[in-house]
Amino acid sequence: MNIENIKSKLNKLMCIFPTSFISRNFELIIEPKNNIYFQLNNVESTLDFDCKIIAYLSRPSCKGLSDYWQRKIRKGFNEYFKTDFDKDEMMQIYTKLGNDIHRKLCEKFIQSGFDLSLLNDNKN
Repeated sequence: MNIENIKSKLNKLMCIFPTSFISRNFELIIEPKNNIYFQLNNVESTLDFDCKIIAYLSRPSCKGLSDYWQRKIRKGFNEYFKTDFDKDEMMQIYTKLGNDIHRKLCEKFIQSGFDLSLLNDNKN
C-alpha cells in the first residue's frame, strides 16, 4: 500500500471518528468500544479505502448496535462521503455491499456518486 495516496482520506476518517487509531497489526480501529475495524494491509488505492469503509461501516450504521451507535456511525459515514443516507438506505447498501461481498458493484456505486438505483438492479 502506498500510504501517501490514502493519507488525506485516512486523516479525514480519523478526525470524524476521534477515538479511532491504527493498531500494530495495521488495522484501522474506527470505533474501539464496538470493535469496528478493517485491515489496511490490502488497501492499494483510495478507491480500495472507500470500498472498505462501505464494506465495514454499512452494517453497524443500520443494525447490530444500539440506535445511538447506529446513528453515530451513520453520521460519520455520511460526513465522510458527503452523503445523507438514512437507516433504510444504509440497510440497502449493507445488503448489497456489506462485508465486501460485491467489490465491483461497490466500485461502480462510488464512481457513480452513490447512485442507489444501481443497488436496485436485479442483475447485481
